[in-house]
Amino acid sequence: MSDYPQNLVDALRVVGEVDLSTRATKQPDWWPKDAPQDKTTAAQRMAQMADEAGELQEKLFAGALHEELTDSLLLVLQGMDTSGKGGIVRHVMGMFDPQGVQHHAFKTPTADELAHDFLWRVEKQLPAHGVIGVFDRSHYEDVLIHKVQKLSSAQEINGRYPQILDFERRLQARSIHLHKVMLHISRDEQYERLRERLERVDKHWKYAPSDVDDRLLFDEYQRAYEVAISRTASESAPWYVIPADQKWRARLCVAELLLHTLRGIDPQWPKAGFDVAAERKRLDATK
Repeated sequence: MSDYPQNLVDALRVVGEVDLSTRATKQPDWWPKDAPQDKTTAAQRMAQMADEAGELQEKLFAGALHEELTDSLLLVLQGMDTSGKGGIVRHVMGMFDPQGVQHHAFKTPTADELAHDFLWRVEKQLPAHGVIGVFDRSHYEDVLIHKVQKLSSAQEINGRYPQILDFERRLQARSIHLHKVMLHISRDEQYERLRERLERVDKHWKYAPSDVDDRLLFDEYQRAYEVAISRTASESAPWYVIPADQKWRARLCVAELLLHTLRGIDPQWPKAGFDVAAERKRLDATK
């Protein structure tokens, strides 16, 4: 589709300072003209991408299994309540073979986790070679929630940003291709999605009274995200701010981002560790 995937990735990419009030949550004016423009064409594009993405992932997994590749991917999903993290996991990661995907949702730390450094529990969930890892929330909660809810001192939080930068440099040294994604939803759209969860019996399970408490701090969370992104987005580990008011658009963006990275890795099928012709003869002899 011409230069659209590359142009899209470039537009989503954030390096350095960010002002979220200037970043679109819906119908961005930078959206490539040759990109899908509606839900129907986006679904067609996603279906078109699935075969290629799936094959590249299988090559990545196979290459690591045969110790010819050490690359892996890590998708870090951050966003306000209702921003669509679960939908990304279902619809985008659904393009891939589950055996090559590792998903982890970070919840409130346990007593054991609190007894260690904040990155300790994150290190334990890093993807193995050849695997695509997905973090539903991540180590960034320790500078987002902690900042807004004042769960840690300002001094402690400020000390975590350089720790995160060092941690992410170590990931790159281990050939873990990091994708830090912020699903950028508007206050109005969040209201509509929370209201829907209250009005539909099949969505009550997604609702928690604390969602409204967090919504009251919407602006504070936006500022916390701006600080976190601005202090940890670099050329080697950028952030990607995804317009999330339209679910189809957000899912397409993340899918294109992952496919773009897999194409860059360009994994190949591992070489056979045996004589193919000889094995064919042996097999034929069993007819």
